[in-house]
Amino acid sequence: MQELNLKQVVKEAFEASCEDFRRVVQEAREIICRENGRIGNFEVLGRLIRLSPVGMALVVGDLHGDLESLIEILKGSGILNKLSQDPNATMIFLGDYGDRGPLSAEIYYTILRLKLYFPKQIILMRGNHEGPEDLLASPHDLPWQFQAKFGKTWETAYKEIFKLFKCLYNAVIVEERYLMVHGGVPPQAKTLADLAYAHERHPKESLLEDLLWSDPTDAVGETCASYRGAGKLFGQKVTNDVLENFGVRVLIRGHEPCDEGYKINHHGKVLTLFSRKGPPYYNQHGAYLKLELSQKPQNAEELMKNIHKF
Repeated sequence: MQELNLKQVVKEAFEASCEDFRRVVQEAREIICRENGRIGNFEVLGRLIRLSPVGMALVVGDLHGDLESLIEILKGSGILNKLSQDPNATMIFLGDYGDRGPLSAEIYYTILRLKLYFPKQIILMRGNHEGPEDLLASPHDLPWQFQAKFGKTWETAYKEIFKLFKCLYNAVIVEERYLMVHGGVPPQAKTLADLAYAHERHPKESLLEDLLWSDPTDAVGETCASYRGAGKLFGQKVTNDVLENFGVRVLIRGHEPCDEGYKINHHGKVLTLFSRKGPPYYNQHGAYLKLELSQKPQNAEELMKNIHKF
């Protein structure tokens, strides 16, 4: 497969009209919503992906409208060439594509073009900034950004992107290795169905809220209220119990700004990635993770050699 022309895609992202943008979102949403059963190197159950422990995976944390960081990741990692050459290669986004940074529409356009070009290799997860209407992050910047970019027709683009949010994935699991979520682990999650169908059980159950909003803390053993006003702060006992229950060793998540682009909690059981940098977070570095999925690390410390800061 020929490598995607990133420079051309970025140029299109800046120049896209409302109709151009809406069409790309709609095409990508239709692909994602239809995903079911075995697709390439992964299997889809509801909004859960079971990724086979084969090939390499590039994992990207929050981007929040920072197109410069996304371009840095795509170029620095060589992932576009890898995806073109190896059908088992995968790129996983942990959510939070828009809001905060100024180029949210451009981020969505670029990532969705990646999905259209590599439909069996790009995995798009749901962040708290892609949550349901009753759990939207505040402030929610997209309406103002879309209005500035698209003018009077901005609402058609916004409605289309909001439909996309409902199709994004709740979690990714790699057997005996990793559980990937955006925010945190629901203490009550016992089965794969709890992860796969968390969105369908919202708001009666807090599964989706925990997946999108919760954060690890080393200050408590189990859970306490979160300063965010949604989700929970969860301690090491919760992490240990959930990882053991699902037969995995490391929780990989985004959601929290990290000055170095990453941090480790719960004695190496939790790895946080934050893949954008600069205002309004003012972190010194962003980071992404390269994984050889066949390997079985015991903890996140063993993954530090695979973390790439920029």
